[in-house]
Amino acid sequence: MKAIVVHEFGPPDVLKFENVADPVPRFGEVRVRVHAATVNRVLDVAVRAGTQAHRKPMMPLIPGVDCAGVVDAIGEGVTKFRIGDHVAAAGGMPLEPCAEDGEGYEGPQGMMGIKRPGGFAELVCVPAFKTHSLPKNLGFQEAAVVMRHCPTAWNLLVNIARTKPGEWVLIMGASGNLGAVGVQIAKNICGARVICAAGSRARADVGLELGAEHAIDYSSQDIHAEIMKITGGRGVDVLYDNIANPKVLPQAFMAIGEAGRLVTAGAHAGPVVPIDFFHLYDKRITIHGMPGSKPSDLPLCFQAAADGKIKARVAHVLPLSKAAEAHRMMESDPGMGKIVLDPSAG
Repeated sequence: MKAIVVHEFGPPDVLKFENVADPVPRFGEVRVRVHAATVNRVLDVAVRAGTQAHRKPMMPLIPGVDCAGVVDAIGEGVTKFRIGDHVAAAGGMPLEPCAEDGEGYEGPQGMMGIKRPGGFAELVCVPAFKTHSLPKNLGFQEAAVVMRHCPTAWNLLVNIARTKPGEWVLIMGASGNLGAVGVQIAKNICGARVICAAGSRARADVGLELGAEHAIDYSSQDIHAEIMKITGGRGVDVLYDNIANPKVLPQAFMAIGEAGRLVTAGAHAGPVVPIDFFHLYDKRITIHGMPGSKPSDLPLCFQAAADGKIKARVAHVLPLSKAAEAHRMMESDPGMGKIVLDPSAG
């Protein structure tokens, strides 16, 4: 099969398009013929560059921390999947063979594309219990993007913030992947009134296209003053942030109203941000960091996407052979939307 292989850390050119042996599914695994794998700024681009050494990537490495495609081979002990099933897989999983339900596994674990071969390949083997069925009317590219970002956003807004219909929600980083998904979940799933914010007018307006009622360009507008004007002085109920911009977030924090909630699962522009503790305790604000999601969230995310309530923001689809170009594009404009590699396209 064809795959992207990294033998050493470095610039995008270390991503080599090579012939490697077809993987064979072990006990409890399925093999997926990959139709889509997303390119991620940290888990792919930064890992390849060598700035994520603490993750201890397995070298040589086939990157790709997610994939969506079609089951084309089934290992011993797997009964819940059939050849031809449309599936997706991502994230941390066992490194050794295990039962198809994962029961009793106590061995080493790690993320696909970092600790075990990932989705930047024509074929990849994954444990059956970390493989998820897709609605038939959900495309592979959309499924890969949904799997990467939607469960995190869903968990923050639905489970942690417990966003209610009619509440005001501020989404920071509206044009980013977690921001774009957050706008849609807040609006279409929670029934909230959404204000989106970003560092340029064009990026802020992306949130309007996705359903937000108001957009703030904090490079030219006072984000606190604008929020208070929009909400009639009461402030927002939920602040959803995955950026931790030390210049902007303190102003947005002051626009959180009574019993408001700040939820986050990222801090790539921080991580140290000063906040006003008087406002924190006076308004009885809750701050909750929560990466990840509940297993039960993912099917809901897939179905919401299949129903058109969540639309994946895919900026570019490239063949697997263009992985280095995809990394260069991501480094030059990380806010462009998702780049997806399609190994089935050559």
